[in-house]
Amino acid sequence: MAWGKRIFLFMAVNLLILVTLSFTLNLLGVRPYLSAYGIDYVSLAEFCLVWGMGGAFISLGLSRIMAKWMMGVKVIDPTQARGDAAELVATVHRLAAAAGLPAMPQVGVYDSPEVNAFATGPTKSRALVAVSTGILSAMDRAELEGVLGHEISHVANGDMVTMTLIQGIVNAFVMFLARVIGFFVSQQVKEGNRRWVNFVVVMALEILLSLLGMMVVALFSRSREFRADAGSARLAGREKMIAALENLQRTYEPRDSHDRAMATLKISGRSGGFLALLSTHPPLAARIAALKGI
Repeated sequence: MAWGKRIFLFMAVNLLILVTLSFTLNLLGVRPYLSAYGIDYVSLAEFCLVWGMGGAFISLGLSRIMAKWMMGVKVIDPTQARGDAAELVATVHRLAAAAGLPAMPQVGVYDSPEVNAFATGPTKSRALVAVSTGILSAMDRAELEGVLGHEISHVANGDMVTMTLIQGIVNAFVMFLARVIGFFVSQQVKEGNRRWVNFVVVMALEILLSLLGMMVVALFSRSREFRADAGSARLAGREKMIAALENLQRTYEPRDSHDRAMATLKISGRSGGFLALLSTHPPLAARIAALKGI
């Protein structure tokens, strides 16, 4: 929730898969879109759409596994849970049932001082809701319920699948533009060097353009945060969601508005510019205002 772990993990894995696929295809010389007359743009578009969407859906399929591995999430066994762990599982399952999920999500905890929670998974039936040890100690039961309602709403709204479709389209555009530019650049050098020039240009452009494409995914993510907040208001209660956001605001937003250096390190600072375009979450103040109907 706070740091956009769900979105970051998805985009990072997607970029890794996209570059790996392109590296392998270029290394093997798989370029069915080239003919004796140059680029067949229709074939290239089809090629990029298939591999671009494929890369996005592979990253979606691996999202739950990668989250556990990269974040060190320890899944709680509902049959063995006791005390606070049992209460955490019960709260997630109750909210999931209220949201109409077809299956109960896995519930996990990872060791981190950050105040954070996230949900991920390839489908509504195979979701994971994870919370940090930091959020468990920083929030009371009502605030935590608001956060969990927010994450369950992301699952119920199918945000991961929708984001995958957007990421797949972005991937296709990235692959298409990188190969068109790479081809024309390679034609400017000696014939013996063209393959390697094309290879280097395509790889470099895919990384650069993918980073720019993250702005599109981040824009979508920001819009879905408001909807997930509203979902939590229905599932857990509006006051609980507002209290959770206000807790985050006290924790992360700089008290001194003149401290610009520190503001850039916070979840919801007042800095704008390029970094704001990559933010996966709107300012906390805007989210609180939306819930209050301001």
